[in-house]
Order: sequence, then structure tokens, then C-alpha cells
Amino acid sequence: MPPDIFLALTVFAFAMAFTPGPNNIMLAASGVNFGFSRTVPHMAGVTVGFAVLLAACAAGLGLVFVAVPALHVALKVAGAVYMLWLAYKVATAHLGGGELGAPARPFTFWQAAAFQWINPKAVVAALSAFALYVRPGHATSDVPAMLAVLTAATLGSVVTWTGFGVALRRLLRNPAHARIFNVAMAFLLVASIVPMVA
Repeated sequence: MPPDIFLALTVFAFAMAFTPGPNNIMLAASGVNFGFSRTVPHMAGVTVGFAVLLAACAAGLGLVFVAVPALHVALKVAGAVYMLWLAYKVATAHLGGGELGAPARPFTFWQAAAFQWINPKAVVAALSAFALYVRPGHATSDVPAMLAVLTAATLGSVVTWTGFGVALRRLLRNPAHARIFNVAMAFLLVASIVPMVA
């Protein structure tokens, strides 16, 4: 991969990975509510799930979306409905545990990995990366570079956003403050749906 394309890919990867979106908002909320170690499966699921999604796009998933536009609409609807449910769960989460002694649980590895497939931001990022940075006839060299750069950016992002949540955890020991934070994160999650379904 030529240096100029590699640089453009790197900028794209970090911009997509680190900007606020459903994954980052949920990871920050999980860091606040459950701490870093309990959020590790969620972080791993996002990273691995997105890498698998990228590989699927490189294997031809993008062509399926082009051939069947209704799939794109279905993805938007399913993703929006699921994110609304997640926003509700984030808004009603309790710092360190649940209500009435029923402990809340962070996302599992498999939940986070599966979410990448209905997360419109992740799907658009994966399809765009393949379309923009994999040159015709150079897939054998460009695809591994794309996977490496985007996976590294994703890993850096999930650690950063979870760490941000953990840093806020100390400031949110007061249940009222924690509730305000969770509701704000839920609102941001809902707001992140709007540009994806517009």
C-alpha cells in the first residue's frame, strides 16, 4: 500500500474509531458503571466483532448491500430499534449493580461482537474503508493493511473510552450524579441514531 493511501487510511481509521458513536458511548457508560476489568469482555467483543465485520466486507459483503438495497434499510431499522433499547438500559443502569440487589451486567464478548453487525456506524465504516482504501487488483496487500490499521484504531478507542468512563467513576459516586450521567449517555446514544437513519 502506497504511503499516501496508508496515511489517509490511518486518519480515517482513527477518526471513525475515536469519534462518539454507539460503541464509544456504551463503553464509557460501562466504565462508569462497572469499572475497567468488568468491561474487558465488552471491549474485546467490539474489537474482534469489528475485525470480523471488516473481513466479511473484504470477502464481498459490500456487494450484497449493493445488490439488495432493502438490506441497508433493514439494517438501519434493526440498529435503531436495538440502540433505543440499549439507551433505555444505559439510562436505568446503576453504578456497580442493579436495583433491589439484582446486579446489572456489562455487555458480554458475544453481545458486543454481534452488535457490530447492526451498528450502522460500524457497518458504514467497514464498507467505506474497503471501498476507499483497497485498490483494485491489490487486495492481497491492501486488505491486511486495512484490517491491521482499523483493528489497532478500534483497540485504542475502546481502551480510551472505557478509561474515560473509569476516570469519571470517582466523580459519580453520588447516585444522583451517576443517574444524570447515565441519562446523558442514553440521550447521546439516541442522538447518534439520527444521522445513521436519516
